[in-house]
Amino acid sequence: MAKKNTTKLKVVAAPADATPGKKGAKAKATTPAKAKPAAEAKPKKLSAIDAAAKVLGEAGQPMNCKEMIEAMAAKGYWTSPGGKTPHSTLYSAILRECATKGKDARFTKTERGKFAAKA
Repeated sequence: MAKKNTTKLKVVAAPADATPGKKGAKAKATTPAKAKPAAEAKPKKLSAIDAAAKVLGEAGQPMNCKEMIEAMAAKGYWTSPGGKTPHSTLYSAILRECATKGKDARFTKTERGKFAAKA
């Protein structure tokens, strides 16, 4: 004859604040979402290429990338986050935009190393 298993299991209730499946995790209190007061809209920070388009539009004459970087920093549109050659990065970004967008690009290459805003 087979023996019966007479071991009793002890049932322990989980704490009221525990999330099922996670040890020691506390459930977040569910409160109705409150409407946040309208925060002041911060002006979006311009990227280097957007600032270059703005500088070239204001200048009205062709500029090289070093001149654009200096003008953008002087007017407060964009400053380099610490790169050693921001003018090279800007130059390649402008060339890439001209190549990909073609006629819809914001820049035209006027001579070697100089760009103007497209009219």
